[in-house]
Amino acid sequence: MKMKVNLSKRILVMLVCCLLVQFTAQAEAFGPTGQSSGQPPASSVQQTPQELQQLVAPIALYPDALVAQILAASTYPTEIVQADRWMQSHSNLKGEELAKELDKQDWDPSVKAMAQFPSVLENMDKNLSWTSSLGEAYVNQPDDVTNAVQTLRREAQKAGHLNSNEQEKITTQGNTVIIEPANPEVVYVPAYDPWLIYGEPIIAYPGWYPVPGIFLAGAGIGFGIGFGVGFFGGYGWGWHHWGYDWHGRRPFFDHHDFVSHSRDFGHEGFHHGDFSHGHGDFGHGNVAHGGVDHGGGFHGSSAPHFHAGTRSGALSGFNHGGNVRGFSSRGRSSFGGGGFHGGHGGGGRH
Repeated sequence: MKMKVNLSKRILVMLVCCLLVQFTAQAEAFGPTGQSSGQPPASSVQQTPQELQQLVAPIALYPDALVAQILAASTYPTEIVQADRWMQSHSNLKGEELAKELDKQDWDPSVKAMAQFPSVLENMDKNLSWTSSLGEAYVNQPDDVTNAVQTLRREAQKAGHLNSNEQEKITTQGNTVIIEPANPEVVYVPAYDPWLIYGEPIIAYPGWYPVPGIFLAGAGIGFGIGFGVGFFGGYGWGWHHWGYDWHGRRPFFDHHDFVSHSRDFGHEGFHHGDFSHGHGDFGHGNVAHGGVDHGGGFHGSSAPHFHAGTRSGALSGFNHGGNVRGFSSRGRSSFGGGGFHGGHGGGGRH
């Protein structure tokens, strides 16, 4: 009888232990409210070299300092939208008057710098999905983004499409290709087809649609009007303090690595649709496309971004598959690819 009691106690103890183990496992699988989170641990999804090349193709052949400004400003997509809309509503401002009013705005210096190139700024606003993805890539993989830019520059050289001319100076130091204005006081923004210029065709970034002045159909490079850099010389967010440290693999501002302090990153609730894209419809609706019709039009259908739903969440509120709305046509073709330019550099807020 005593043996039966002891056996029963042992069985009871074993059952209790099993229940405790099961309860512990379930508790680990559920959040504090007792509901499964259903979300994997936050992690940064690393993009492949090919994906990054597709992402930087539209800007890789820009002058070094402009590439630095674009990468820095792309981490402030909210302010990119604000700046472009502000430029639309202040189109009457020119030169020093424009510089004074820009200086009053509470934007990151990199965004103010972009306002000097209206067509480039407009392109970043219109292609906000691409802009936000570029910002995320720069924050998460700065070395790889730098490598992607240099890889494409070398490919453009091999294809015979990147050479020194009256507008820009191309120099090579080892494997590094440097692009600078031929005249340090005059900046040209090249217009080219980012999917053809590098020799082997690159699949078009889903939803990317160029504004007038920055796109040239075919495998060649064109230049619009050169822009002097003296208009904004007295302000601390222009051209002369920007550059790219190719050895350190970072854009720099005033000889220091640029560090973004954007509040757009890490906010799950930030949505592209939070902004009203009024002022007239661009006329192309959701311009997500899988390729370019180089006969003059774009074709294709809406396509998902590289890894839909697998981003780090830094700007997960954006629709990374393409534009979610039509955009207004500002068509600053008179600016060529550039705009008023000059001044000093800008960096992240401190």
